[in-house]
Amino acid sequence: MSSTTAAEPRAPKLRADATRNRERIIAAAREVFVEVGADAPLDEIARRAGIGNATLYRNFPNRDALIREVALFVKARILARAETAMAEHPDAFDALQSFVHGAADEQLGALCPVISGRFDHNDPDLAEIRERLVVIVTELMERAQRSGGLRPDVAPGDIFVAISQLTRPLPGTACLDLSGFVHRHLQLFLDGLRAPARSTLPGRALTFEDFQQQH
Repeated sequence: MSSTTAAEPRAPKLRADATRNRERIIAAAREVFVEVGADAPLDEIARRAGIGNATLYRNFPNRDALIREVALFVKARILARAETAMAEHPDAFDALQSFVHGAADEQLGALCPVISGRFDHNDPDLAEIRERLVVIVTELMERAQRSGGLRPDVAPGDIFVAISQLTRPLPGTACLDLSGFVHRHLQLFLDGLRAPARSTLPGRALTFEDFQQQH
């Protein structure tokens, strides 16, 4: 009895340590994948996470499993930014604007080539987050349109294409590093979304489904 009682308090600590290790691995992987790409050395991810290679492989048996978890992590953070923006900004356009800048900080464009084609597009966990994101971003935009602040001829896909394009590094090492200008150019884009519109947009509004087909 005494040995069982003494062992019981240790279990939560082990679970907490395992959770922290997993979170460190995912955060480090996101950082390294953004910098290097999908073929980034797993050893470097383990080093940045401050754990051993064995711990990394115990949590993620292969590269694709780790990339899937990074995709879940990033999409969950983007969803959380949308929820926070809606809760914290009474002005509908300000809420949308806050979300767009926050989502850009997740560097979706840089991660797109990493996660593309690595797992089932209909993965139930990813699909759940995607559906929740569609609902809240659509609501953010509809609120801004009802308030008269957002032009009526745009849709969620337009927002995500802009975020993706502005956060995707240009190919070639000699190209200009644009990372310091992302929020500046996002603000130019956002100013162009304000109503009343000063021009008629060509084509049609891009839906979230349109965006997903390309990503």
